[in-house]
Amino acid sequence: MAKGKSSHPDRRKPSSAPAKESSRSDTETAVENNIPERLQQQILDAFRDAFSQSLDFDLAPVIQKVKQHLYDRNFAAAFGSEQHLLAYAARWSVSRALGYLQIFHDISSFNPPAYGVNAGIKDLKNDKSQSSMRITCLGGGAGAELVASAAWLRLQSEISSENPTSIFGQAAVDPNSLEVNCLDIADWASVVSRLDEAVKTAPTISKYASAAAKADNMAMLPADAMRSIFIQQDLLEAHPDNIRALFHSSDLVTIMFTLNELYSASVSKTQRLLFELTVATRPGTLLLVVDSPGSYSTVQLNNTEKKYPMHWLLDHTLLEASKNTRILPRANHWQKLITDESRWFRVPKALKYPIELENMRYQIHLYRRLGVPDDPAAPGPSVSKPQR
Repeated sequence: MAKGKSSHPDRRKPSSAPAKESSRSDTETAVENNIPERLQQQILDAFRDAFSQSLDFDLAPVIQKVKQHLYDRNFAAAFGSEQHLLAYAARWSVSRALGYLQIFHDISSFNPPAYGVNAGIKDLKNDKSQSSMRITCLGGGAGAELVASAAWLRLQSEISSENPTSIFGQAAVDPNSLEVNCLDIADWASVVSRLDEAVKTAPTISKYASAAAKADNMAMLPADAMRSIFIQQDLLEAHPDNIRALFHSSDLVTIMFTLNELYSASVSKTQRLLFELTVATRPGTLLLVVDSPGSYSTVQLNNTEKKYPMHWLLDHTLLEASKNTRILPRANHWQKLITDESRWFRVPKALKYPIELENMRYQIHLYRRLGVPDDPAAPGPSVSKPQR
């Protein structure tokens, strides 16, 4: 869990009950899995190779302990040992990486123009002062965002390559195309390091594999195509200057299955974190929030009995309360692009992994950081209405 801090909590109570979203909460959207199956298998192979020694032992008892701690919301115990961290990544991060890749692919059309699918990997370098696209992942220590980002870059390269030798041919990926910053309160450095190496190393295959299979076996990414950085940080206790330094040059900020944990720890401190995120980010930056759906993500305010949906409090903070922060001009600072309260990502049955894989049910909310009205760098109107 990544924790953080902002400048001043918004102590005003919400003026009304949660407004009904334009998306429907009484139905569930089945997401079309349109990612090449071979790339999805390569994700699983990366996790398998990164944790091969752990997977050789019976992880069931450790996984059961971690699962119980998570159920009890005892995150300190769940992520309190190296063994627990490795078991969590090997068991849960792998399925989420598949789902996150689909999400990254689905939101690609909302990226700044230079990051569009049709632009090509070389055009990720849209700024002379920044040679790579930068993704900052709050609560990203378990590695799912890192591997999904690597696979997304691979997919973008394949899509934009003019003359690929095959769907996974040796399409060019520019050096330093992507930087992924993984922020978390627990020490996931070893997990991040292992997975970074795994996506840059050809998967382990049988020595009896055919010559064609061996020739076709290659790493997901070249070694210099992506740089990953792990930062151990309790963001709910961090100084505002540190938060701004972390986010000021991010193109995409993700909060995946973490925001509800932050709200559970402290609503006021999480509010402050979101305010500091607003101050730190540049116009055009995307904020992607993915979390458990429905009653699994509710927030209790001011010790009252009533609970509010997490996504409503998020909207209140970003779309309403942030208008009045003293640090920024009075204006709309975020634009909501996508909202859906319940989606399913289903894992293809043909994929192979030593541990059983689970489907992922989630809610999703995507925002774009706006500039002040007279800011020439401010992006124009949304190209799309909120999508399901």
